[in-house]
Amino acid sequence: MLEKESELHKKFWEIFSKQDRQKIDEFQTYMDKFAVNFNLYKDGNFIERSLPFDVIPRIISKQEFSKIEKGLQQRVTALNMFLEDLYTDAKIVKAGIVPEEFVHQAKGYLKEFVGFSPSQKIRTHINGIDLVKDTVNDEWVILEDNLRVPSGSSYPLSIRDTYRKIYPDFFENLKIAPIKEYLSYIEEAMNYVNCGGINVVLTPGRFNAAYYEHSYLAEKVGAQLVRSHELTVVDKKLYFKNYNGKLVRVGAVYRRLDDEFIDPTFFNPESLIGVPGLVEAYLAGNVALMNAIGNGVADDKGIYYFVPKMIQYYLGEEPILKNAPTYLPYFEEDMKYIFDNIEKLVIKDVAEAGGYGVLFGHTMTALQLEDLKAIIKANPRRFIAQELIEFYDEQCYLNKELHNRKADFRAYVVMGKDVKVWQCGLTRYALEAGNYLVNSSQGGGFKDTWVMEL
Repeated sequence: MLEKESELHKKFWEIFSKQDRQKIDEFQTYMDKFAVNFNLYKDGNFIERSLPFDVIPRIISKQEFSKIEKGLQQRVTALNMFLEDLYTDAKIVKAGIVPEEFVHQAKGYLKEFVGFSPSQKIRTHINGIDLVKDTVNDEWVILEDNLRVPSGSSYPLSIRDTYRKIYPDFFENLKIAPIKEYLSYIEEAMNYVNCGGINVVLTPGRFNAAYYEHSYLAEKVGAQLVRSHELTVVDKKLYFKNYNGKLVRVGAVYRRLDDEFIDPTFFNPESLIGVPGLVEAYLAGNVALMNAIGNGVADDKGIYYFVPKMIQYYLGEEPILKNAPTYLPYFEEDMKYIFDNIEKLVIKDVAEAGGYGVLFGHTMTALQLEDLKAIIKANPRRFIAQELIEFYDEQCYLNKELHNRKADFRAYVVMGKDVKVWQCGLTRYALEAGNYLVNSSQGGGFKDTWVMEL
């Protein structure tokens, strides 16, 4: 840990040690009152639950965060250029940087959208980039990119509001970066790409895991929260049907549902949460969708392998933030390395997300590893392998005691006229000791992230 970070932690604990521990229960009551939920589907059942949170924040020095910020701005800029290029001229494919068949086999690649360029040529409006801090070299490492419908930003916003009310001492005595500007980043991005009309947040409804977030963000950024039945398409333009039946033009949609459900006339005809004709309005250039349709190709964990090459190709720069060491069985040399070292690697299904499809070689039996090798050999494009990153634990206040738990960090990057990195983020931690899966969909908890200076 850097000396400055150590000093920042010391200042935090000096104040925390003087606080009434009963306030932690008050914290929980306050969060429950405002229904800060992340719902789960388990064994076919809908479970409405409060998202577990920890009162001890993650602290990152302003100096260290400055490097993270520059690295994320660089990465998201290159990813946006990649997506715009891929769906128009495909120069990076023609140059042999990214194999053509590799792109076309990506689950999220939508060839129907080749030739279409969205408003302001922006596709990666709201990005969630997952990082961990490696204990070996004390550097931040990118684990994956989330450029479709990244969630989680409302939770640190909510916990910060609660923190300020219950523990004002911290904000009176420490230099903690304010975080409300994130909401203006989203509003500015929506206005920048808006094609004429109001801004809306499209939600599948309250049974969605992140419905709390949909309603929270809509209210805070001044957008109308809508469900599919409240929108209609007329003459390739999108309209909101308000309370008295009047049609109001919509210019930008912050959509919180995946591509395959967004328009039943274009994608899944059985979707009950999409808007018929929305894609037609989008392709006509009459409405902006945030994020763009087809971004799933860049979320593919196989494409992740090529992001450092994208940065070099489009920007002529070396990556500021590194990927985790990654191997593609698609390449023969990498296949050999994976098979020779599989017991110490992490194997990931490229099309999965939320902590699903992740296998840790060190937890598997010899027979299971042999079976896995056979599956990889038969489907090399389906998997990547990564070195197991020994990332830092964070101290968590669990059951009225301090415990160390693995924790990652989801940073949020918003692209409008400029690329802006939020000076906060979602720190997720595992509830069980030794667990490397910290995703909220796997039952993990979250804590606030403070960017601080002495």
